[in-house]
Parts: sequence; structure tokens; C-alpha cells
Amino acid sequence: MEDIESLSYDELLNTFKTILKANGLKFTAQREAILKTLYDNPDHFTPENLYLLVKKQYPNLNTGITTVYRTLNLLEENKLATSLSFGSQGKKFELGNKPHHDHLICEICGKITEFEDGQIETLQHQIAKKYNFKLTDHLMQLYGICKNCQNKN
Repeated sequence: MEDIESLSYDELLNTFKTILKANGLKFTAQREAILKTLYDNPDHFTPENLYLLVKKQYPNLNTGITTVYRTLNLLEENKLATSLSFGSQGKKFELGNKPHHDHLICEICGKITEFEDGQIETLQHQIAKKYNFKLTDHLMQLYGICKNCQNKN
């Protein structure tokens, strides 16, 4: 599969249709609405938040929460979406079409700030090389308290 970062929406949609077919699943308007909503919104969504947004943006579609969960899991299994785990609070998903980035996560309000840092990327590769480790991917999540929450206390 081509790099998802370079896919237009139509190419992403065709890739999704291929994945559905390969898994013996039907392409539906509800599944497309979920994909389109993720594509159009750069935020990180819990399945419940995404469900509410899909219901708001596509009020005439009968989209169930189960369809949202299953679609997100299928997208993640096929690397079209990624998730951040929040333990007992569940996962937050984003479409996997962004350039590589890491996350700062506020432990009070849950705000997620994305960042990129070339020095961190270089250091990770140096560490992998030092330990004769073939680095294929990584996920960095830094937890703390955002500026707004610090100012409230």
C-alpha cells in the first residue's frame, strides 16, 4: 500500500473499499461518513465523540455506535488510523494521514498537542543503531499539565 500521507480523499476511500472487500464487509454510507469525518477533522476522537459528530454532520444516516467502533478498529488494523490509549478512559483515534508526530497529553483536561522534533528523531535512530536494533516505528506520548491547566491552579 502506498504511503497514506500522500493519498487524496478519493484514493483513501478506494483503499478503504479494498480493505472492506478483503474482509468480506460491505461498503456503506455510514462507513464512508466515519472515514470522511476523520479525514475532515484533524482532532483526536474517542469513538463516542466521533459517533456524535457523525450523527450531527449526517443526521439522515442511521449510524450506530457499534459501526463506529468496528470501523475504527478496521482502520487501525490496516494502518489508516492510529490511536492513543488512555487506559480505563479508552482510546482516542486520528486518521493516519499525517506526517509522523508525537504527542503531549494533559493529565487534567486531556488536551493533546502534536509536535515534531528532529533532534528526538535523530536520537532515537542513534539509540537503535547503538543497540543493533532495526527501528520500524515508534510512538511517543509525553504526559504532564498543559499551560491552561497550570494557570488555573
